[in-house]
Amino acid sequence: MTKESLVVAEGLGREFDGVRALRDVSFAIEPGEWIAVMGPSGSGKTTLLHLLGGLDRPTAGRLIVAGRDLTGLGRAELAVYRRENVGFVFQQFHLVPHLTALENVMLAQYLHSQADAGEARQALDAVGLGERVDHLPAALSGGEQQRVCVARALINHPRLILADEPTGNLDADNADRLMELFTDLNRRGHTIVMVTHDPDLGRLADRRFELEHGALSGVERSTREQDDLVDDVLQQLWEQQESGGAPNECADGPSLLGNRKILAFMETRHLVEAAADGWTLAGEGMDRARDIIRRHRLAERLVQDTFAISGNAEIEANACILEHVLSPEVTASICRLLQHPRVCPHDRPIPPGPCCG
Repeated sequence: MTKESLVVAEGLGREFDGVRALRDVSFAIEPGEWIAVMGPSGSGKTTLLHLLGGLDRPTAGRLIVAGRDLTGLGRAELAVYRRENVGFVFQQFHLVPHLTALENVMLAQYLHSQADAGEARQALDAVGLGERVDHLPAALSGGEQQRVCVARALINHPRLILADEPTGNLDADNADRLMELFTDLNRRGHTIVMVTHDPDLGRLADRRFELEHGALSGVERSTREQDDLVDDVLQQLWEQQESGGAPNECADGPSLLGNRKILAFMETRHLVEAAADGWTLAGEGMDRARDIIRRHRLAERLVQDTFAISGNAEIEANACILEHVLSPEVTASICRLLQHPRVCPHDRPIPPGPCCG
């Protein structure tokens, strides 16, 4: 905890009719952090989110957000706190069905202060819905409805964004797109607390709060998780430079290229360096990325050619499982088995290795 901590919880507890949903929870969240709250169903994740959002009050301990102690606030005071400090993104979209996307965002403005159609349009444009502002929720896909929710959550410039399983009702493509949006929000300095069951989403965060039976343990990334995350960033940087920014079928999961914290860490290890239009691979990073790309694309070829699996999604999913367990020796053996292929199933070049002569 620092003097500038955005959120401070001290011995936080919540009891419902004798059942302790949270017990003796203490933590601090700094401005600009992304926290993933994880744990099994019934562990207290949503209860914690409701306390942070002022939708509920603790029965024990203290909760201070933006310098204000929420513990003793009444319902009217909590409503003011929510309007001025919190943006919510729920699994259920909670859009008003007879209002357009634009009007749903403007409704949040109206409840806060004064509606501004121009600002609401800009918010929808920022989440990629500039062409859908006049559509009713029923005419929008699930991913589009969730992006309206993000625009609505951001419209009043909240200090804290709270997301409760925001990808729970989305397919894989829309979930990836939403995570790219959250990554960009975090890169721009927004503080995010996200409840999720998905370990892939959890590792995008700066820290994980693991809850079990209402008790909390803050978990930093393990060394293995950090290395896997670095490898994914290196792979995505290689593919971005290779494709010149065009969509890449080999891309693995949501983009991490806006994650300023991991990129700054990689810069200290001389893996990447800042460029005029973002980041680029440095010397050591280029060598490591080449090995990652070679291993990944050989795994794709093995899945397609040897196991007769077709379809981009199936190839990619199985290749991602394989590539993390391939040693250099096994990778070379696969290359020889496949007679040193030059391209992956997406016709992207496979970097040659020592076995290729």
